[in-house]
Amino acid sequence: MPEQIRSLVLWVPDWPVVAVRRERAKPSAPESTPGTTGGDSAAGDSAAGDSAARDDASGDGRTTPDPDPEPDPALLLEAEPPLAVIEKNLVVACSATARAEGVRRGQRRRDAQGHCPRLELVPADAARDHRAFSPLVSAVEQLAPHVQVVRPGLCALKARGPARYYGGESAAAETLRAALVAQGIVDVRVGIADGPFTAEQAARAATRADDPIRIVPPGRAGDFLAPLPVTALLDSASGGQGETDLAHLLARLGVHTLGAFAGLEVDRVRERLGERGVHLQSLAAGADSRTVEPRTPPPELHREVVFDPPVELAEQAAFGMRVAAEEFIARLDAERLVCTELRVELWGDRGERSERVWLHPGTFDGSAVVDRVRWQLAEEQEFRSGVTRVRISPEAVDAAAHHVVGLFGAGEREKVHHALSRVQAILGHRGVVTPVVGGGRWLEERQVLVPWGDRATTPGDPSRPWPGSLPAPLPTTVYPRPRPAEVRDGWGQRVTVDERGMLSAAPVDVAVEGARRAVVSWAGPWPVVEREWDAVRRRVAHRFQIVDAAQEAWLLVHEADGWHAEAKYD
Repeated sequence: MPEQIRSLVLWVPDWPVVAVRRERAKPSAPESTPGTTGGDSAAGDSAAGDSAARDDASGDGRTTPDPDPEPDPALLLEAEPPLAVIEKNLVVACSATARAEGVRRGQRRRDAQGHCPRLELVPADAARDHRAFSPLVSAVEQLAPHVQVVRPGLCALKARGPARYYGGESAAAETLRAALVAQGIVDVRVGIADGPFTAEQAARAATRADDPIRIVPPGRAGDFLAPLPVTALLDSASGGQGETDLAHLLARLGVHTLGAFAGLEVDRVRERLGERGVHLQSLAAGADSRTVEPRTPPPELHREVVFDPPVELAEQAAFGMRVAAEEFIARLDAERLVCTELRVELWGDRGERSERVWLHPGTFDGSAVVDRVRWQLAEEQEFRSGVTRVRISPEAVDAAAHHVVGLFGAGEREKVHHALSRVQAILGHRGVVTPVVGGGRWLEERQVLVPWGDRATTPGDPSRPWPGSLPAPLPTTVYPRPRPAEVRDGWGQRVTVDERGMLSAAPVDVAVEGARRAVVSWAGPWPVVEREWDAVRRRVAHRFQIVDAAQEAWLLVHEADGWHAEAKYD
C-alpha cells in the first residue's frame, strides 16, 4: 500500500451562502491583504494531487462583521433571513434558517420556495466564491504555507509541518481554525487524517458547537470511513454524472456504505467499473495515495495611498497617486502582465466610499491610472469632504506579449487610440465619446454615446424585439429635441389621427419650423404604444414618412393632437 500523508482540511460549510453575505457586508475601509509566509512558519512538501469541483452544503456557515470569536448561534439563526444559492434552477447551498424551514440542497427552485416562501434566491457565482475565499487562504498561509484550494470553502495542507511547529495536530488545528474565526467566519470545521479524502470526511463529520475538530488516528482511516454512505464519494470526487450513476448502481447492488464497497473484490470492481472504480474503492478503504498540491500565491499587485491630513482637491489626490501608479505598472511589468481593467476605490474622511472599474481600449500606463483617479473624484458628487485613502488594483490583466508593438510600428488603429487618449486626458472622461446603437422605440434613445475606452453598454438591449421601432433604412439626421411641425389637408385644416389610427384627411402640405411646402408623397401611420397599462406613463403616437416639394424626406410623429419632426432622411 502506498505511503499515506497526514492531511489537514479546513472546511466552511455552505460557502456559497457565506460568500454572498461577506460580499454584502464589505467594510467601509479596506482590509489588509496578507501575503505568503517564509520559512518561520510550518513547512510542508508539495506534490501532485487532484482537486474537487463540487460545492457541498451539508452544514451551516455564516459571516459576521464582528471579529470576536464564536457569537451565539441561536442569535445568528434569528437575525439572518433564509437564503439559498441557485444554479440551473436547483439549490446548491442554503443557510441554516432556510434548512430549518425544509430547504435542502438539490431541491428545485419552486419546491424550495414552497417550503420557505420568504426564501431569498441568489444566482450562483463561481468568481464571487473564489474572490471571497482568497483572503481566508492568505490568512492560513500566514501561519502554514503550501495550502491547496480544493474548492471555495475547502482547503487542505499537509499536517506534519504545522503539527511539529505548533506542538501537535490538535494545537495546529486550533490555531488555523482560530485564524479563520478571526476573519469573521463563525462555522469552521477541521479534519485531520491519512490522506485528503479521509481528512475531508472527518471535517464533515465534525459538529459545529461540540467538536469542530475531528482527528482520525494514523492507520484508522478504513475503520472511520466504513460506516459512511457511498454518496460520500460524490463530495470528494469530480461530482459529475459518472459518480452519480456509480452511487445509484452501488445502491441497486445492495452496497450502501464505504465499508461494503471497500470489501468487494478488486477484480470484479475493475471488470464492472474500470480503473476509475478501482480508484474510488481505494478511497473508500482509506488507502488514499494522493498528496496535497499547494497553490502558488498570487502576487500582490495592488497599491494604496493614505492621505493624512485628507486632501480636498481631485488634483491633489491625483498628484499624490503618481508614484503609486508608476509602482503599480512596474509591478505588472515584472510579472509580464498588463492591466486592461482597473479598479479604483476611494474613501472620504466622513465615511464616504466610491468604487468603480475603469476600462481602457489598450492597456493602462501610469498617467492613465492617475487620470482615472482624477475623473472618478470629479464625477463623484457625494465626496464633499476630503479624501483619506485611494486604492488601485487590477480587475483584469493580460499577458504583456499580446500587446507588444509590431516590428514595423503601430498600425492606424493604434495611432487613433493614442490620439483619442491624449485628447481625453485633456478634456476629461466624457470629452471623447463614441456612438453605439442601443435598444428602444424612439430614435433619440437608440443613440448612445459611450466615453472612449468604456465598455459599450446600452440602456436597452438592441437584440430584443421592440414593437413600434423604426426598421431600416434609418434616417441620417436625428433631432435631439423634436422640431415642431404642422400637417394640413386640402381645406387648410390640421390633419389628426384617431385612436384607431385613421386620418381625418389626406396630407396636402407640411410645415417644419415654419417652412410650408406641398406634400409629394407620404406613408403611414405606424403606431408606437408604450406602457399602455400605466395611466401616468402611457404613450401612444403614430409615425409618418412625408416627402415635400423640395424633395426633402421627413419622419414625422403625431402625438396628442400635435405634430413634430423626429428625424430627417438626408
